Amino acid sequence: IDTISAAGGNPCPPIIVGVGIGGTMERAAYLSKKALLTTVGSVNENKTLATLEEELLEEINKLGIGPAGFGGTTTALAVNVLTNATHIAGLPVSVNIGCHATRHAEGKL
Repeated sequence: IDTISAAGGNPCPPIIVGVGIGGTMERAAYLSKKALLTTVGSVNENKTLATLEEELLEEINKLGIGPAGFGGTTTALAVNVLTNATHIAGLPVSVNIGCHATRHAEGKL
């Protein structure tokens, strides 16, 4: 939440947020990028992480940053979290924020 608040309107919201938790710092960074590129609207198979994603999305949208940083209720479209085993004493966390460039759609003709 602090990372998104500090970024404000700079990443051109509405944003997508990827969070990587655990492993080494390098692994957490990799996981956060992978989480960022997860399909929007997908639900995490891990129920605990799915709940965390929902809670984070709600709190981020309560920040009121809004589209392009002009205020509003939609600051983020999705939050995706991926984890890896790690020792709690060195719990690395990485956050990747995706701007409009990571929003995508697909279709078949």
